[in-house]
Amino acid sequence: MRPEGIIRIATFDAGLSRKGPGLLLQDIARGKDPAIAAAIRVIARTDPDVLLLTGIDFDHSLAALTALQARLAKAGAGYPFRFAYPPNSGVPSGCDLDGDGRRNGPRDAQGYGRFPGQGGMVLLSRLPVDSAASRDFSSLLRRDLPGADMGHLPADACARAVLRLSTTGHWDVVLTTPRGPLHLFAFSATPPVFDGPEDRNGRRNHDETAFWLRYLDGLLPVPPPSGPFVILGNANLDPADGDGRRDAIRALLADPRLQDPRPASAGGARAGSPDQSGDPARDTADWSEAGGPGNLRVDYVLPSASLTVAGAGVFWPAPGAPGAEAATRAGPHRLVWVDLSLTAPPPPAPQGRAGKSP
Repeated sequence: MRPEGIIRIATFDAGLSRKGPGLLLQDIARGKDPAIAAAIRVIARTDPDVLLLTGIDFDHSLAALTALQARLAKAGAGYPFRFAYPPNSGVPSGCDLDGDGRRNGPRDAQGYGRFPGQGGMVLLSRLPVDSAASRDFSSLLRRDLPGADMGHLPADACARAVLRLSTTGHWDVVLTTPRGPLHLFAFSATPPVFDGPEDRNGRRNHDETAFWLRYLDGLLPVPPPSGPFVILGNANLDPADGDGRRDAIRALLADPRLQDPRPASAGGARAGSPDQSGDPARDTADWSEAGGPGNLRVDYVLPSASLTVAGAGVFWPAPGAPGAEAATRAGPHRLVWVDLSLTAPPPPAPQGRAGKSP
């Protein structure tokens, strides 16, 4: 039980994606999938008030999400509010993005996907969502992002004309809290791998993360909010290890307009890779299998500097500790949470930001 005035905000890639439409709903309804059961146990145990699920299949009737809500409620983790925009994953681009001579493969979609909605994201909340005040930036063309790194594409490329920035989505979702509106900047970026020497995914991953810097800098057609915010989701990018262009995530973590609570876990600390540069206690994904990239910090919850952080953590118990089996069985990602105090008025936010945008 958390003290009054404290809300827990979390992000979790629970691996709720399947190879065809309707299969996730089928697996949730049957109740026999051990990974889904484990993910539900993780969510119930950490009990976030607001949860962004990434890597979850989207359907327009939200049937799979409705079934998941019912199972979560039975486990003691009820969420009366839910929110989702349709993702870009699986949406045809009309281009041959991977250069295989075809235009309808999963890697030719606006974001990788075998079908529209595969691997999207959804928000579950115990706080009301102000959908009218929320914004969806998922249709923003990548060429329209200031500083977009598209130098690997020829000027007449189909992709340059139609490719969106977001592989999944970029949302500004407004929650109604006792202290006023709270903006959630939600996203899920492409992995910076699975391409060739042109580093197509690495460049796009960088731009997806850098979007929030451009938004906060007021470089988009709509101004950023003046109130408190939280950036959360799967950046698929570690500031020190693994593949990827790290300038954007490093700049985000160092930006004075937000704060990094540096959530940690005992399990991550004990499972670090031998050649790791970053602190293994802060890792959020276990890719330690042979040939994998090693354990990495790729999932983030970053509150604005005006918010008061009351606690933070990664749900990765040490081996043998309560919840350790469920955390492992739910998939490679771990749930990341931050507790925020909504009882005290926020201090003035710092003006401007140091350094140069990547």
